[in-house]
Amino acid sequence: MLGKGRKVSGRGETVAANYAFGPHEDDVIIKHRLLTRTTTTRGEPPLKKLQKKFTSLFVELDKDDDDNHADCEKIAKAFLQELSTFEIPLLKSKAVVGANLREKHNFDELREEINRQILQAQSDIETLKKQLEEAKIERRHKEECEAIRRLIAMQPPRSLTLKIISDLEKEIAALDSENTASSRMLELRKKQFALLLHVVDELQTTIEEEQKSLIEEKEQRSGMEDANGGPEPMHVD
Repeated sequence: MLGKGRKVSGRGETVAANYAFGPHEDDVIIKHRLLTRTTTTRGEPPLKKLQKKFTSLFVELDKDDDDNHADCEKIAKAFLQELSTFEIPLLKSKAVVGANLREKHNFDELREEINRQILQAQSDIETLKKQLEEAKIERRHKEECEAIRRLIAMQPPRSLTLKIISDLEKEIAALDSENTASSRMLELRKKQFALLLHVVDELQTTIEEEQKSLIEEKEQRSGMEDANGGPEPMHVD
């Protein structure tokens, strides 16, 4: 997969974007490599070399030998030199971190000012929205009042309206009575159907029991004939 190049802030170097990980995973990996100093272009990583020097010094000091002072001193000097070499990038990184913190502080101040301006603009927008909404409501009320006035002017007289309401109430009462009668008839049909199902169920149970009795009687008769050595001979008069 082709990697898309990207510029590093403050440098002209270009590094390949790793599409095997997301941005969050890339940041975690880079942070881990910077903290442990495990990234190097050639040879062993600095931290691994420093670990080997320390291990060699510890092994040499652990030996029960009085003649290894020169070796211990030599290994200790090599370890201190390697430690000093490892410390230089850390100091550089510390300076970079300090500069980044100062830059972050300036950025935070700028962001706070921008946020303040945004909040002020949002407050002004909300005020204008409220004024516009109030104007819309006032206009809508006027239009509604005009529509109601026209609707009232178009309505029939009160006496005619009362007569229509009375007729509708009578029609509703008749429909309620019809609905009540239909409900009673439906309930009666439900009870009759339930009784019919119960009778059918009992009849089916009785038939099954009679069939079972006939089968058992036949089996008993067959058993008795087998016990007597076959069916009895028929007597002819």
